[in-house]
Amino acid sequence: MSRLLGVTLERVCKAVLLLCLLHFLVAVILYFDIYTQHLTFFSRFSARGPAHALHPAASSSANCSRPNATAPSSGLPEAPSARPGSTAPILPPCPDLPPGLVGRLLIEFTSSMTLERVQRENPGVLLGGRYAPPDCTPAQTVAVIIPFRHREHHLRYWLHYLHPILRRQQLRYGIYIINQHGEDTFNRAKLLNVGFLEALKEDTTYDCFIFSDVDLVPMDDRNLYRCGDQPRHFAIAMDKFGFRLPYAGYFGGVSGLNKTQFLKINGFPNEYWGWGGEDDDIFNRISLAGMKISRPDIRIGRYRMFKHDRDKHNEPNPQRLEFEVRNQIVIEKIGFPVESSQTSLVHLEFTKIQNTKLTMKRDGIGSVQYRVLEVSRQPLFTNITVDIGRPPSWPPWG
Repeated sequence: MSRLLGVTLERVCKAVLLLCLLHFLVAVILYFDIYTQHLTFFSRFSARGPAHALHPAASSSANCSRPNATAPSSGLPEAPSARPGSTAPILPPCPDLPPGLVGRLLIEFTSSMTLERVQRENPGVLLGGRYAPPDCTPAQTVAVIIPFRHREHHLRYWLHYLHPILRRQQLRYGIYIINQHGEDTFNRAKLLNVGFLEALKEDTTYDCFIFSDVDLVPMDDRNLYRCGDQPRHFAIAMDKFGFRLPYAGYFGGVSGLNKTQFLKINGFPNEYWGWGGEDDDIFNRISLAGMKISRPDIRIGRYRMFKHDRDKHNEPNPQRLEFEVRNQIVIEKIGFPVESSQTSLVHLEFTKIQNTKLTMKRDGIGSVQYRVLEVSRQPLFTNITVDIGRPPSWPPWG
């Protein structure tokens, strides 16, 4: 009897154990099913997230494929990479040597040129003359600054040639036309100071500044509009001078300085009214600041000048005597009559450098005064019209 009871109890225990095991398996299956449902739910939710974010991402992608501005105040699209949470791809650095350069260019000024034509030729250029390469990230942001007055005809040709050149050079850049208001004597260097300040107001990321006359076009796109460790002189071989450097201290036409270099020389002098003289002062400032001029190979730094009569109210500066004497020495070397001597050149050169030492700290970017009258962002450039005042009355000579 006791044996029968033991067997029965054993069977009951096994049944209870089997029942517990079955309950455990059912519970596991139910939990697994619930977990799978939750996993599917969250997977769908995650899949919906990017779908809902598709429109802003598409907008960012559209902006990224086009050049973009870095300053919201410019009225241009903000760079996608500047937005928090942007999914825009990080572009690789641009190569040191742009792959699309073509070298020597044929420059002519006879064909008809309109701004509409230039705009059609450069669809990637944004309002205000801003551009950035769509496939790489340049190391510098370049402001190209042009002192200007009554040169609309020249400007059309300059834009026609320079926009494609700068784009092939894979630059992130903006074009600024600094237009002197009124008919008083022209002041090139002061307008360049204004351009430096106004460009930085629009975009604080500018770290390279190219200062260019509107009538000079490079004849080789390997002459890269970039800033380096030393101030750069680009226009070293103009057709006007027989494609040679007129003299060792020449710094005219087209030049470039980075922000640090420009501030180190206190910018450009403001007191050179009329044509000439300011380039020599700038050269002296660079030398006095312990820097040297870098230049491209003379075969690459060739420029074509748009021939024209000198503008009214841009007569030679009466304080540019040293420049005139130096030009006479150049004329003597190429076989024309000369009215001055090397002795007077050396004396005036020393006097000029001494004068630059005295004026460099007090006259420059830190003392420039002007008034902005209008800022107009055109499809190919930004026009800034300014009142820079009037020249002082020159003391009588003698």
